[in-house]
This record gives sequence, C-alpha cells and structure tokens, in this order.
Amino acid sequence: MPDSKKLWLSIDRKMRPDCLTLGRYTTQAYLQDPIRLSFITSRYKFCARMLSGMKKVIEIGCGDGFGGAIVAQTVRQLICTDINPDLLQENRLRMAHFKNVTFEYHDFRQSPFPQPAEAVYLIDTLEHIYPEEEDDFMAHLTASLTDQGVCLIGTPNETADPYANNWSREGHVNLKGHDSLLKMTQRYFYNTFFFGMNDELVHTGFPSMAHFLWALCVGPKQR
Repeated sequence: MPDSKKLWLSIDRKMRPDCLTLGRYTTQAYLQDPIRLSFITSRYKFCARMLSGMKKVIEIGCGDGFGGAIVAQTVRQLICTDINPDLLQENRLRMAHFKNVTFEYHDFRQSPFPQPAEAVYLIDTLEHIYPEEEDDFMAHLTASLTDQGVCLIGTPNETADPYANNWSREGHVNLKGHDSLLKMTQRYFYNTFFFGMNDELVHTGFPSMAHFLWALCVGPKQR
C-alpha cells in the first residue's frame, strides 16, 4: 500500500538544509507585522514583471535587500544602491549567493549613477526625500537612464497617511497624491502611466482610494 509519509520524507531529504538570515528591516516586519511582508513581496513582484528582460537595472534605496532577490529573477544585472554603508555591507555578506546582484553606495541627491541603466526603480523611497532635495534627486535619477530608459516609482498615497503608524510617519517627509506625483514625474519624463495598489492588488481604480501609488515613467527628459 502506498505510504504518503514515506513519500514526503523522501522528498524532504532532497531539500537544501541551509537557512538564510533575514535583514534587519525584514526581520522587524516579520516580528511586528508579518502580514506586511505580503505587501512588500507583492510590490517587488510588480517591479519584476514590469522590468522583466531588462539587462541592467538599478534599485534606489534597497534597504536590507530583501525584495531585490525577486527582481533579480527577471533581469540580467541588478545594482542595489543605498546611502547606508553598514547595511550595504551586511547585504553583501548575507546575499552573496545572488550572483547577478551587487550592492553599491550611491547618493542620487549628489550625482547620477556612473553607468546608465535601462531602468531604475524605487519602492518606499521617494517619501523619505525632503521636497527641497527632490529636484536634484530626480534630475540625477533621469541622468542615470539610457535615452529609452524606464523608471518605476512606488510610494504611499498621501490619502492613506491617517492609517500609517507613528514610525512610518516620522520618515514620511514627502508624501504624494495622484495629482502631485503626476505633476512631478511629468517634469522629468515624457510619459507616465499610473496604477494604484491596495494590499497585494494592483489596479487602475479611483486614485484617492489607493493605499499605494505606482508611476511607470518612460522617456527621461533630462540627461
């Protein structure tokens, strides 16, 4: 008689025994609000699908690198940038097995990235850039793209701010709504396509009711 336990244990023995350590931000989310991890992975999955097949892609504000592994599945080369050198070194050690991912320090408020890329994306980053820094940041971002480059911006909707926790609010110094994000991106790109997101669902519904906003920007104006 077939034995399902025996079958499964034989499969289990083929699993790799090594376990990975989560980064500090992802660990905090897992311990304090595990449901949030489903939102994070869904946002990175959207990026991965939109940028699938790109040769060189830059992430701006990679944090502990958790989501970069999702995008790395679909692109040839992923350069994860941040302004926290200690965190970047942790990422290099913890995620060395991802051979098409590198972690590099770069401050886009100061200068463009040295080598242009086909695409850049930033998730939960724009809202941490002071409005006074925004123009330099965006100008250097667009100058980091090829002529036909793509930029994907994901940021919380300002209409969702009443539901944010105090820790989030402390760092949210530049929240956007649909209209203000559109106006901003139109200064730097020829075309912007908008999506909303609620939990794991990406949609084209009424923008004010979206918890999270996506701006898919095509054709940088400034080089």
